[in-house]
Amino acid sequence: MIANVNGLRLYYEKYGSGSPLVLVHGNGEDHTIFDEAVEMLSCRFTCYAVDSRGHGRSAYRGAFHYRDMAADILAFMEELDLTDVTFVGFSDGGIIGLLAASQTDRITNLITCGANVSPKGVKNSFRFTISLVNKIKKDPLYDLMLAEPDISAEELGRIEARTLVLAGSRDLVKESETKYIATRIPGAKLRILGGEGHGSYVIHSEKIARLVMDFVGEKK
Repeated sequence: MIANVNGLRLYYEKYGSGSPLVLVHGNGEDHTIFDEAVEMLSCRFTCYAVDSRGHGRSAYRGAFHYRDMAADILAFMEELDLTDVTFVGFSDGGIIGLLAASQTDRITNLITCGANVSPKGVKNSFRFTISLVNKIKKDPLYDLMLAEPDISAEELGRIEARTLVLAGSRDLVKESETKYIATRIPGAKLRILGGEGHGSYVIHSEKIARLVMDFVGEKK
């Protein structure tokens, strides 16, 4: 399916029934990373698995900026008139979720997985590798990771959604960064998942579906 937002054609797939759940993937990926999770989640939610701009079947050529990508998701929710949204974002999708949730009350539940609020929030070894590869590859998606995001404490403080901040104990995002995000979002819950890497519990995994259902099902 196609949603026309901000002059772009965003591709998404829709499954299930119930309250809306929006899923956004990470850098260089597409909505299919959530296939296994959606199979479980669609029994409880209407799932909208989105290809962000320049990814999957969503065409785009040009520079990438997280704030533009968040604006796409905000426009997507407005276009489809989605309210009481549960938002699940992995890596870049988590960054997009933080930015979007700071600007809208359409998101009721926010689950971020391996997100960072600064380029320095990822481990130095990862930044060095990406920087080295990008000198040869010159990829605008690598440029994005090296220069952004730049999410302020004030923006995190504006998030009113019930929030679960997730990361793996072996994540490429620094644990201090994950804890910082959780402490700056009012009432946020933090979980560092033992033995998990950056995307091991998300990419083609049912684990994230269980984490989402457990969190949403908790008493508010």
